[in-house]
Amino acid sequence: MNAKVLREGRVRLWLEPEDRGLAYGDGVFETLRVCGGVPAMWREHWARLCIGATRLGIALPEEALVRCEAESLVADRALAALKIILTRGVGLRGYAAPEVENPTVVLTCSDVPALPEPGLVLRWCKTRMAVQPLLAGIKHLNRLEQVLARAEWNDPGIHDGILCDREDRVVCTTSANLFARIEGRWLTPTVANCGVAGTIRGWLLAQGAAVEAELSQAQVSHAEVLFACNALRGILPVRRLGQHDWPAHPEVLALRRRLADAHPAYAFQE
Repeated sequence: MNAKVLREGRVRLWLEPEDRGLAYGDGVFETLRVCGGVPAMWREHWARLCIGATRLGIALPEEALVRCEAESLVADRALAALKIILTRGVGLRGYAAPEVENPTVVLTCSDVPALPEPGLVLRWCKTRMAVQPLLAGIKHLNRLEQVLARAEWNDPGIHDGILCDREDRVVCTTSANLFARIEGRWLTPTVANCGVAGTIRGWLLAQGAAVEAELSQAQVSHAEVLFACNALRGILPVRRLGQHDWPAHPEVLALRRRLADAHPAYAFQE
């Protein structure tokens, strides 16, 4: 893995132990797919980073500087994962934010996980997501719910797990947004109370390909077909959830083609 730390407009080689991102999870992050040395959907990711930073009251870094350093980090990578972490920076002990902030940006580059073929195998998670509208939708640094959920299994044949909230409403998987085709329509859980408003999810909603809805476990388990999506791997067909199997579905293939046409970084072998 390659990495850079940016503070006060300069590249540094370390992260201070007093950084509030490390101490309190006081920050936000984005994970982008890199193809041919170019970060895909930069505009969408930067917009969400800005929303998250504004929600938390963190000063925004200069986009041009971050993009320049990010592109230099991934310039020689044919396919990679670029992660942008923005923290409030160094602060004194205690939860109160410092009066003068010097936000920290951490950039890392790593490999993209392989696509599971012919599709994802999912399970239901026992861990429940807390309802917190102030943090809903943004990609903040506290991912402990996902960490706890992912620790529920170690079977390599299971690729991901589905999380619900305390009211048993379906939210997402541990690493992706979820879509279910029900009565001929694509539906995806709302993120008004918890969950992340993913960039691919946002693109699908903007295209009119799906709508938001409250979904129960029963509805998802008996859906006509499912798929998950995230910024690193695009649209991922779901092959199995528990004891329910789904064959390849032409509607999922059509959406994967639409995404590849709009964003070539998500091209795939049919």
